[in-house]
Amino acid sequence: MPDKQRSVRYWAGIGAACVVASLLANVAFGGTAVPVMKLLEGTFVSSVFSICCCFLCLIVLPRVFPSIRSSVPSPLAWVALVILLVGLAAAGSFAGTLILAAFRLVPPSKIVHVWISDALKVSIICTLIFGLFGTVIETLRSRLDAATLALRTTERDEADARRLAVEAQLASLESRVQPHFLFNTLNSIAALIPDDPAGAERMTAQLASLLRSSLDEHTPLVPLDEELRIVRNYLDIERVRFGERLRYEISADAAAALARVPRLAVQTLVENSVKYAVSPRRDGASIAVRAAASNGHVRIEVEDDGPGFDATVMPEGHGLALVRERLAMTLGEHASLEIDSRAGRTVIVINAPAPNEGGARRA
Repeated sequence: MPDKQRSVRYWAGIGAACVVASLLANVAFGGTAVPVMKLLEGTFVSSVFSICCCFLCLIVLPRVFPSIRSSVPSPLAWVALVILLVGLAAAGSFAGTLILAAFRLVPPSKIVHVWISDALKVSIICTLIFGLFGTVIETLRSRLDAATLALRTTERDEADARRLAVEAQLASLESRVQPHFLFNTLNSIAALIPDDPAGAERMTAQLASLLRSSLDEHTPLVPLDEELRIVRNYLDIERVRFGERLRYEISADAAAALARVPRLAVQTLVENSVKYAVSPRRDGASIAVRAAASNGHVRIEVEDDGPGFDATVMPEGHGLALVRERLAMTLGEHASLEIDSRAGRTVIVINAPAPNEGGARRA
């Protein structure tokens, strides 16, 4: 019922606008000295033609012109619109002439003559002017709505990307400042100072690099070789803690090293291996990080020989879930995360676009 009421109000408003426009036109062209009855009669006649042509255009154009515009090249589509408007003007003016004949304002024998000689030309001119103008306005409005929607979608996606990046940074920072990690690292540095000051200095720089990378929020995408340096710093620090229990290798070919990946994405995968494969086992685990480019894509693998896990159970906010979401936000459909985990072997793969240019140093 409310929709029907809105529809009635809409068409009533259109009809009222046609009547007012007809009255103003008769006053403008006839002057103020025109007798009232003649003014009302002229307004009625003009309103009949105006309403007939206007209603026809409002009913037909929204249903027909979009199909024409989508299937016909732009210049020809507007030519087709002109032809359609002329046809609607002819039909509307003929209907108006029939209505006037029903009110005995046009003799039945002169319906065709009045339609051709008087009504048709004026109706075509007015319909073309207002029809073309209205169509242009509606087209511009539709494009503005589409652009506004696209802008809001982009803003929402950017906001989501920033949120995911911040969550990943917070998760990474939390892992850095956890007491056992930070204290173990500081204790290791202190133990190295008397016998290996260069090693202590190197570990301090590595810790600073990790913390700085965790706090950097201005560069969501970084070259893979920079990301792998962060990974190596992290593993070097953890190696002091776990000793021979942590065994690792990192390799990337020159073409893959320039690929851009979300900051801390690979490091998150490596940290996951340290936490679930190395830490809980007495004999530790081996971690391999490999990257290679081929066929326009870069494949980044993080493999460990730990106990594995159920990849189908990944709660929201989990490190791997965050990596997958960040890949989707920053690289879109060109990137993906694959997980293959079973007892004794877990491989997590990031597929990313290859860089446009080659040549990078080995990580």
